[in-house]
Amino acid sequence: MKKEEVKVEELVKVTGLYPKLHAAKQKIGKVVKNANNPHFKKSYADINALVESVEPLLIEQGLLLLQPIEDGVVSTLIIDIETGQSVVSSMRLPEIQDPQKIGSAVTYYRRYTLQSLLSLQAEDDDANSASATVKNTKPTITQERFENGLTQIAEGKLTPEAFKQALSGYQLNDLQTKALLLL
Repeated sequence: MKKEEVKVEELVKVTGLYPKLHAAKQKIGKVVKNANNPHFKKSYADINALVESVEPLLIEQGLLLLQPIEDGVVSTLIIDIETGQSVVSSMRLPEIQDPQKIGSAVTYYRRYTLQSLLSLQAEDDDANSASATVKNTKPTITQERFENGLTQIAEGKLTPEAFKQALSGYQLNDLQTKALLLL
């Protein structure tokens, strides 16, 4: 009688959203940077590279990846198809009339909500900034305060120019800087 080989993965059935996410994250690893931003002279993983890297591993665990846009909010949802449990990361789009800028913002927000939700390793910008010899003395602004300013613009209570002027005394993170470029 021949002894059959059984893989350990086949013996353990992972159930529940968080154990499945954990199992998928253990296999994801680093995402390959496949695109360049000539303006900032940095490389990054575009949305297609991110989805191609993570979606097969999520599907393998019985998880569904969706990135809907609803009421001006871009979301990344990961849903356990067995239990219906889900996790979500969302960002409100700025009020933009130019279709090309809207498309860029949607792509950018899809990438960052997915990276955030799965805690994926992104660009090495933080490491490069930390190793810089010049020390920035400007205070930082919290994401909550920054988003409050974007909301005020959307509600017509603040102009984009006034918002940018108010932020000139603050050190902005990469996400905040890129969001300002879309205004």
